[in-house]
Amino acid sequence: MRHIAVAVAFVNAREKPLALYLFTKDEDVENDVLARTSSGGACVNGTLLHIMDARMPFGGVGPSGTGAYHGRHTFETFSHRKSVLTRGTRFDPKIMYPPYGKRITNLVRRFM
Repeated sequence: MRHIAVAVAFVNAREKPLALYLFTKDEDVENDVLARTSSGGACVNGTLLHIMDARMPFGGVGPSGTGAYHGRHTFETFSHRKSVLTRGTRFDPKIMYPPYGKRITNLVRRFM
């Protein structure tokens, strides 16, 4: 299986590809190559077929791109979930900030 090791080394020596195409009948080879390489997408025993299924995300990783598209994956890629914490305007109680006394430390440890 030296030729598989050479192929994996060839892929890993370069920037991550947008897609990786592997042709094999051997499931062990398939699992090995997919486990030891990184790419935006992969297709075993075919080319471009993984792009056609709208339920499967397609996109790059690293230099080949960021995110994925197709259906909901497009929405997720081009959306940003912004966290917002809203507080009141009253002063904070002392318990919010260190240094904590032994009593507060023990109370917090009970709930962790």
